[in-house]
Amino acid sequence: MFTTAAMTLAAASCNGRGKAATGADTIALAPAPTFAADSALAYVEKQCAFGARVPGSAAHQACGDWIAGKFKALGCEVSELKTTVQGYDGNSLPCRNIQARFNPEAVDRILLTAHWDSRAWADHDHDPANHHTPVVAANDGASGVAVMLEIARTLSLSGLTYGVDFVCFDVEDQGTPEWAESSGDDDFWCLGSRYWAEQAFAVGYQARFAINLDMVGGRGTRFALEGFSRRYASTLVDLIWHLAHQLGYGEYFPLREGGFVTDDHMPVNTIAHIPALDIIAHYEGSSSSFGPTWHTTADTPDAIDPDVMQAVGQTLLQLIYNDN
Repeated sequence: MFTTAAMTLAAASCNGRGKAATGADTIALAPAPTFAADSALAYVEKQCAFGARVPGSAAHQACGDWIAGKFKALGCEVSELKTTVQGYDGNSLPCRNIQARFNPEAVDRILLTAHWDSRAWADHDHDPANHHTPVVAANDGASGVAVMLEIARTLSLSGLTYGVDFVCFDVEDQGTPEWAESSGDDDFWCLGSRYWAEQAFAVGYQARFAINLDMVGGRGTRFALEGFSRRYASTLVDLIWHLAHQLGYGEYFPLREGGFVTDDHMPVNTIAHIPALDIIAHYEGSSSSFGPTWHTTADTPDAIDPDVMQAVGQTLLQLIYNDN
């Protein structure tokens, strides 16, 4: 179970975190199924085939219907939490959080999340002519949902003794564009997860922990230790990075600091009060720490590396089955 593994990790960490795959530092790994990266890539391509999933667009509606239907076909109990939020420009945006529950009758639960909307503007594109063009969002949106769908598909083929909840957050990526005149209030990110967290807290929803996936498929991606994750869920961060190293994915999960990122894990931590971490891309030597395709027209399926999704998905499956 999680508590035992975490205690083992804490002892190992005192002896040096760089020894994750040797000797007494190893965690006894439960048998776990193999994450199918090709299947996850197909889920990325399917989402992108609808076009840019900008809230309120036809592509957004169609893709949301497909995501909900896919989770249902995989045996999950699906529901939606809808509202209307106000964007940076004062206009209203429809918000559709898609929730899927595996083993819905189980009291003991964990939570996996990712956002599914596409940014309405490629405001970080190297070509200013593209700054008002919607982003296809293969990495920054579709990759996290794809990993969750593939995990759900894998779970549907074998049993677990506890429940796994999946939430696809909407309106995460509609923060003030760089080209817009701003009053200095740039508090328009993560609107869907804020609403979800408020409702989850109001009804007393509980999960032992939550893991948010953001930009988990880009070529060259590495996942550094995000600061808020360390603050709110340090034991879980250590466990996941330790497992990744032990499974041979240490190059994707380097033991280096990645700064503090405002992302969907924050409302889960501060509003829903569920310990949550963020597995999010962190590039060094790029024009952005989120990678060269971030908020550009280049964020397309051909920039996705299945090996990156394999590292994330297999590590999470190992965590889930070690916890079973």
